[in-house]
Amino acid sequence: MHFDVFNGDADGICALIQLRLNRPLAATLITGIKRDIQLLDKFDVNSGDRITVLDISLQKNSARVNQFLNQGAHIFYVDHHQPGDIPKHPHLKTLINTDSAVCTSLLVNQYLNGKYPLWAITAAFGDNLNHSAEQLAATLKLSQTELETLKNLGIYINYNGYGSCIDDLHFAPDKLYREMTGFQSPFDFINDNHDMFTQLEQGYQEDMANAQRITPEYQSHAVAVFILPDTIWARRVNGVFGNFLANLNPDRAHAVITHNKDNDYQVGVRAPLSNKTGADELCSAFPTGGGRKTAAGINHLPGDKLNSFINKFEDFYS
Repeated sequence: MHFDVFNGDADGICALIQLRLNRPLAATLITGIKRDIQLLDKFDVNSGDRITVLDISLQKNSARVNQFLNQGAHIFYVDHHQPGDIPKHPHLKTLINTDSAVCTSLLVNQYLNGKYPLWAITAAFGDNLNHSAEQLAATLKLSQTELETLKNLGIYINYNGYGSCIDDLHFAPDKLYREMTGFQSPFDFINDNHDMFTQLEQGYQEDMANAQRITPEYQSHAVAVFILPDTIWARRVNGVFGNFLANLNPDRAHAVITHNKDNDYQVGVRAPLSNKTGADELCSAFPTGGGRKTAAGINHLPGDKLNSFINKFEDFYS
């Protein structure tokens, strides 16, 4: 049996699309909302099973990786988050690069020798790696309209992955993947699924309009903190709103905070685009925190720790 395990955001989805265009096969899909990263806990394996894992932290899944390897499974693991100690095992193959200009789909694009670059460009835009996306696009001589279309699609797919549960999303990530996979290019998908694209676009624009009415809870020359209301639209938009703020003020770090159903907070941090580092270090100092250098988060921040977070955030980037 084969399992395809992937983050429910643009990077995870577009990485798997590339791999399955290159090598179609029947697989059990394991995915979830963007913050649902301990996906290996959702299934069990038998000896000889094969697992492809895309865009989730090896460090957060190390126990299950070791367990699966010991049970005789074969694992192909591609990611750009901090991996921790990578197991050495003949049944484990890894492509891991934590460079701030790299995402999982770009790694897959390199692995496949640039076979499906349009999907990698879409994912890079979704991960707010605009410069990396534009560099790859420059090799293809895309028009400005085509480039903007890929950028928008990447943003919309990424936006769709955020929420506290699947019901918050416009489309479950496995459904979105199934609708997108098989198309040689994102343009073919858009042409064939215009209603789905339009729904994502309209949802994104409405939610972003709501977010842009929110004033900062705390702001200095170094950081800004926004607390969004306890609504579904706020949980959907928190990630892309963080990217929007980062692009708007590239010298400032940003934190976007939403309410969890457990009566605590979920935090998304974006490092300054002029200094793409430290978001993972800052968030990892809190339980349930982690991520990558440019973008990281805390899944559960107790309400009484909010001021502590803001103080550490300010101190870290001042």
